[in-house]
Amino acid sequence: MDIDNIECVSTSDVMDEEIPRHHHHRHSHNNNNHHRQKNPQVPKSHNNVNNNVVPLAIINPTTSVHELLECPVCTNSMYPPIHQCHNGHTICSTCKTRVHNRCPTCRQELGDIRCLALEKVAESLEFPCKHFSLGCPGIFQYYNKLKHEAVCNFRPYNCPYAGSECSIVGDIPFLVSHLKDDHKVDMHSGYTFNHRYVKSNPREVENATWMLTVFNCYGQYFCLHFEAFQLSMAPVYMAFLRFMGDENNARNYRYSLEVGGNGRKLIWEGTPRSIRDGHRKVRDSHDGLIIQRNMALFFSGGDRKELKLRVTGRIWKEPPNSDW
Repeated sequence: MDIDNIECVSTSDVMDEEIPRHHHHRHSHNNNNHHRQKNPQVPKSHNNVNNNVVPLAIINPTTSVHELLECPVCTNSMYPPIHQCHNGHTICSTCKTRVHNRCPTCRQELGDIRCLALEKVAESLEFPCKHFSLGCPGIFQYYNKLKHEAVCNFRPYNCPYAGSECSIVGDIPFLVSHLKDDHKVDMHSGYTFNHRYVKSNPREVENATWMLTVFNCYGQYFCLHFEAFQLSMAPVYMAFLRFMGDENNARNYRYSLEVGGNGRKLIWEGTPRSIRDGHRKVRDSHDGLIIQRNMALFFSGGDRKELKLRVTGRIWKEPPNSDW
């Protein structure tokens, strides 16, 4: 955010519980479907009077079927509708559009031929969640697999930094390091904070300008957003908190924001939104502390030509079975 001076003071709090250190665990997945070892053919025994032949090593049929269901373009498992060219090469419906209706194997036109036999096979199989390498142990039939993956708790998170179109995804420990190292975001420990925002010319308010600070408390990470944007043609300032984790865990916490001056005060209290909800979604839902520019200038005092806002806040754990 184009703010001339930003001061953040995070109070060192003595917490009831020790904040654990985070370790980034990568889960390995031993999938026998992808690791096959070919056994050499055993030759015919010349001493066997019955002239029997020792059978060849049998390849696991499940392995070969899963390989047949692998799209040659995206390498993901194919689900109906599965398309094929006149030569029998198959491709998933998503990649059919990507290759402009040309078979990536033989370059023949794909047309609208469906591979119904392979579709029937796909319906009878079970697949691991595509997030298995991130720790998901789930095995699903393909219809349920797609539904599960859309809400899987192990799916990676998008980078919560709102100051750029960042396409980085990953788990929470990775994103915390990414925010610190790549976006140079301020990191603070503690569950209370005291921010002071100063801007020399508050009349110039550009849409979607922001500042982000990350707080570490209760063994979790929280993103504090502060920004200025146009709301119904009027400039406003907004502060809100997002939880770096899933929505279910976000409900275990509450936070408050307070801004004031000249004997007046505004207080906001709410539940932090998960970073699963995009920054713009939270902002456009007005789920946070919103300060009209005239009120912000009134809080700033003086000749109303300089913005001086002090925003204080606190994060706390919500007791179980709370009515909130």
